[in-house]
Amino acid sequence: MVEPRPETAAEALLLRLARHGVAYLLANAGTDFAPLIEGIVRLRMLGATVPEPLPIAHETCAVAMAHGYWLVSGRPLAVGLHTNVGLANAVMGLINAASDEIPMLVLSGRTPVLERGRLGARDLPIHWGQEMRDQTAMVREVVKWDYELRFPEQIVELIDRACAIAQSAPCGPVYLSLPREVLCERYEGTFPREPLQNPTSSALPELAAIEETARVLAEAERPLLVAQRSGREAAGMAGLVRLAEALGAPVVEHWPVRISFPASHPLHAGFDPHPLVTEADAILIVDAIVPWLPHRATPPPGCTVVALGPDPLLRRIPIWGFPVHRALPGEPAAVLHALAEAVERLPAAARARCAARRAAVARRRGEWRLAARARAREGCGAPMTASWASLCLAEAIGQDGVVFTELGAEPAVVQRDRPGSWFGHTMAGGLGWALPAALGAQLADRDRLVVAAVGDGSYLFANPVACHQIAAANGLAVLTLVFDNGMWNAVRKSTLAVYPDGHAARTNRMPLTALEPRLDFAAICRACGGFGRRVRDGRELPAALTEALRVVREERRQALVQIEVAP
Repeated sequence: MVEPRPETAAEALLLRLARHGVAYLLANAGTDFAPLIEGIVRLRMLGATVPEPLPIAHETCAVAMAHGYWLVSGRPLAVGLHTNVGLANAVMGLINAASDEIPMLVLSGRTPVLERGRLGARDLPIHWGQEMRDQTAMVREVVKWDYELRFPEQIVELIDRACAIAQSAPCGPVYLSLPREVLCERYEGTFPREPLQNPTSSALPELAAIEETARVLAEAERPLLVAQRSGREAAGMAGLVRLAEALGAPVVEHWPVRISFPASHPLHAGFDPHPLVTEADAILIVDAIVPWLPHRATPPPGCTVVALGPDPLLRRIPIWGFPVHRALPGEPAAVLHALAEAVERLPAAARARCAARRAAVARRRGEWRLAARARAREGCGAPMTASWASLCLAEAIGQDGVVFTELGAEPAVVQRDRPGSWFGHTMAGGLGWALPAALGAQLADRDRLVVAAVGDGSYLFANPVACHQIAAANGLAVLTLVFDNGMWNAVRKSTLAVYPDGHAARTNRMPLTALEPRLDFAAICRACGGFGRRVRDGRELPAALTEALRVVREERRQALVQIEVAP
């Protein structure tokens, strides 16, 4: 079928997004969406392919859904927002997306410029009240590129450029502001089949730098690999496994935002890098914003530190004082495989030393797996511990599905092996991310089991009524586990860390940390047509999870288990 010619700038925008493979427009619409809505209807009547418009009940949900969708599918989505007020609601999600290097196209309306005389000009009181001198200033620091559409004939080149920049390493969100009058104008421009610009190709460091790094790591007596993400796809994990095995070096995942290394692998050294950092003589930082906490550990004098990733020096972070003696820019999977190949080319004597070290490390470093689960089994009570709840989750799902966690399940207990099966909240710390991100993942792959494991505070931040309504409206059968300890535990722990012997530590009720009264979160899910159950006794949790998983898998309905855990 011949693609129809767009009549308006709004139609050209929709057709161009579809040409770039954007499957969904996740939108929280406002008065600025009239030309887009009209264009969707007319183009569909003509049989044209346009992104499927999904009404999303809150902007933070829309951005987090696009985030989760990309993590699972590798395809960016478009998010449609209403002028400054909708953009303001989306800012926190964009901070998370920027930190996690997630490509997405953020499109917002702009208050109509004209007061009369043109289709799309101001016709409601809010069109004066929502005017801003610089609307884009709200997001300029966290997007890679921004622009405001001025003329209808610009739209094709702007969408092509936005998609190319968003998907060029390091990836990230981009923003385009869309005045309503311009979207309404007739489109007279060209509509080339191929994009005018494409994402940049990922480059590898120079061969000499790769070979020198491989030599330093292989000759070290106590090399250490620290990862927060080794890439989104299986190739990243495979590259890290290959390099670790070639070196015989332990791998630690510190605050993992994506799973980087199989938990069952004998070279996995757990999730606390600090004891190993203090004794290492060579460290490879694998795409990690925070490889260790400087107040807890410092590499010893003479230790060589190498960092790899799309931006190994984290230029967007003003203060980042970790030592980096060599920086290897590039997509993690490709750089890891190149390093592994270089180690495998070393002389036989060097490779023999690595093999001997591999056996020794494997003997010493496997204890954490058994210890973590043994500790978890001690927490089966009323209320139970978060470790016990994490163990019940691990045993209920095995290695199936994907877990999105935010101050909920413990990675040391859940112990995931498969690439793309674990995503943690970003270092930006914008809470309320995991549940809507899980909805986005389910939208990308409806046959996959998706679990959101969140703290009670994170659940409240997620706009839970909006999330459960979105799930019901779109048939997204996500399992949500709320780890309910009745408090902002991150705030409590932070206070205790700063003032371990302070007055707040000795009080029975620490100010600004209580989440009381404890609400019936399970009832919220039930009100939206899902399964909901509240569990306090740890012995009852396995049965509750079994029933919730049955609802998700067989009935294809969302389910929520509220788990009362000890502080």
